[in-house]
Amino acid sequence: MVAANPLLTMVSETIAVARGAERGDLVDRLETVASRVRDPRRRIVVAGLGNQGKSRFVNALINLDVCPVADDRTTAVTTVLSYGAQPGATVIAAGANGGAQVREPVPFDGFAALTGRGAQGSTVLSPQGRAVLRLEVEAPSQLLADGIVVVDTPGLCGHQSAGAASILGQVPAADAVLMLTDASTELTEAEVDFLRQVRELCPAVAVLVTKIDLYPHWRQVFEANRKHLRANDLEVPILPVSAVLRAHAMRLRDEGLGRESGFGLVFQFLREQVVARDQAALRRAVALDVSSAAEHLALALGSELVALRDPARGAAAIRELHAAKAEAEKLHRHTAAWQQTLGDGITDLAGDIDHDLRQRLRDIARTAEDWIDAHDPGRHWDSMDEWLTATVGSAVGDNLVWTGTRAVRLAEHVATHFTELGAVDLPELRETMDGASRTESCTLANLEPDLGLGHKLLVGVRGSYGGVVMAGMAGTMAGLALINPLSLGAGVLLGGKAFSDDKKARLAKRRADAKLAVRRYLDDVAFHTGKETKDRLHRIHRLLRDHFTAVADRTLRSIDESLRAAQEAANLEAARRTERAAELERRLRVVAELRRHADALLGPDTAAASPQGTRPQLPPPTA
Repeated sequence: MVAANPLLTMVSETIAVARGAERGDLVDRLETVASRVRDPRRRIVVAGLGNQGKSRFVNALINLDVCPVADDRTTAVTTVLSYGAQPGATVIAAGANGGAQVREPVPFDGFAALTGRGAQGSTVLSPQGRAVLRLEVEAPSQLLADGIVVVDTPGLCGHQSAGAASILGQVPAADAVLMLTDASTELTEAEVDFLRQVRELCPAVAVLVTKIDLYPHWRQVFEANRKHLRANDLEVPILPVSAVLRAHAMRLRDEGLGRESGFGLVFQFLREQVVARDQAALRRAVALDVSSAAEHLALALGSELVALRDPARGAAAIRELHAAKAEAEKLHRHTAAWQQTLGDGITDLAGDIDHDLRQRLRDIARTAEDWIDAHDPGRHWDSMDEWLTATVGSAVGDNLVWTGTRAVRLAEHVATHFTELGAVDLPELRETMDGASRTESCTLANLEPDLGLGHKLLVGVRGSYGGVVMAGMAGTMAGLALINPLSLGAGVLLGGKAFSDDKKARLAKRRADAKLAVRRYLDDVAFHTGKETKDRLHRIHRLLRDHFTAVADRTLRSIDESLRAAQEAANLEAARRTERAAELERRLRVVAELRRHADALLGPDTAAASPQGTRPQLPPPTA
């Protein structure tokens, strides 16, 4: 927080000048930046397949036993850990009939029962019987006190798991993602796909190879994973860690064990790729907003001062301001033009995203049905469930990545309508991409189990009975007994045929039921994902609309204020000119000093290319 104090001072001084100039629009924009400086929280998402040691890693990272750890349990709901002087836990549960989410406080020593589940999976319910969406936990940890927020997520895929889609919904708002994979096996295709998607959505990603204390061959697995990353063009750090060694090192205060645990490399990654990157981004945001606000303020103050000091130059400045105002009013009158571009872009984007998702799900359905036609789904239904969950999660993730890419292109296209104002900054779209996914509520229905040996024998006996009777009756005409070798042979043949026909019929029924279950699952995924995509696009639409409206409004207001101030200065009494000019010069010196600090933060190259936002540029007034 100490490093952020100069930034907060700069923003506060700019807010004071903007408030003195009665520019409430600039004050609101700067207050948003100031709140970010005051609370620079950094969100770290921990993800991975089930039973990779995520919860144990989180406990070792914050040096507290908060997340439950057991061999027969896996994380069932997302757990968000942040700092709190006193331990506390709150359940965020789904509202009734899709209503607003409900917050339910739970005892800190009892929330562990909500976060884990057995291997077979089950719906997690709050104490009030509502479906749990996530759990927010506050704990007195030094790492959390430094502004780090750690998110422990469920497994990426597996039987009745939420899949990657629900986790990817949290990635755009994250400052870093740590994907854990244990040292027992190499990276799987699902993990590589997840990494590829996360890399598009988050600026800082690392792979952590866990449980190196359990597997002597972890170095071979580590090198194999490195080759897999290179083969897939994934330039992300890969670090070996052991949560057990870290816990022992903290308990025994053993520096040697601490180094062997690998957590030093994790903290180095967080410092360099998260904290330093976030501070640089924060400095840039502060510098850009302060620079833009200083320019808006300087335009009005400089115009008035020129009119006071030199009436001839003031008249020329007023003419320039009239021309600039005409351009700004023209842009404001033609608001419908860029809003039409934005509306058409959102409509096209919604159609393309929906078509892309449905095409991906149709391809998955065809592949699943071909597999079902070639196999007995009753014997491999768990494998089908796991494959389908992973594949659908990957498809939904790719769809989300494409949404983000297209949204940025749309913002850049809308910005071309503002070329008269110079370079225009683009809004940050990452927050609009965030959102809880409901695809975890989609489950693949179970098939009817195969019949036991007793039923199979009953089918055979029932089919053979007719053959024995018919052949026996025909044998009695030839003087043979009812039960004879001929009738028994006929019974065996007909019983075998009945058994074979019944087996084929039941296999056909299982295949039909399996295809129906897959279709229903994919339809549920399309339904929920379609709703989430529409909500996401609505947020993007509102953000872009409000951002570019504010750009146009700020520019027009700055020119209006400058023109009004210059005209009032021309009619000001001579006795007040000197006093007013001195006050304006003092304010301009403050604004110029703020602008110099902002340019120093940006650097010479960035400052030269930074958004200007107003035209024309008035020459500095002479004393």
